[in-house]
Amino acid sequence: MNPVNYLYLSALLFTIGAAGVVIRRNAIVVFMCVELMLNAGNLALVTFSRMHGNLDGQIVAFFTMVVAAAEVVVGLAIIVSVYRSRHSASVDDAALMKL
Repeated sequence: MNPVNYLYLSALLFTIGAAGVVIRRNAIVVFMCVELMLNAGNLALVTFSRMHGNLDGQIVAFFTMVVAAAEVVVGLAIIVSVYRSRHSASVDDAALMKL
């Protein structure tokens, strides 16, 4: 299979994730779209790594997954605390917390 197909898939996944972040109002869905964008970036890094025959892209993708795992823990804790206080997981309700 041609590596360019993986790059097209990565671009498509990143576009879907970016559209989900912009369009959706539910914090959980926005969070999943951000994770989709991170995974699209990882797919592109690994594809370029395979195309050039070195492991640099795979190492960076590994560290990106580690940071994403930490982001999941913190992000879900914030979403749960907002849900407990507002009884809603809407991004608009989270913006009201700064008042």
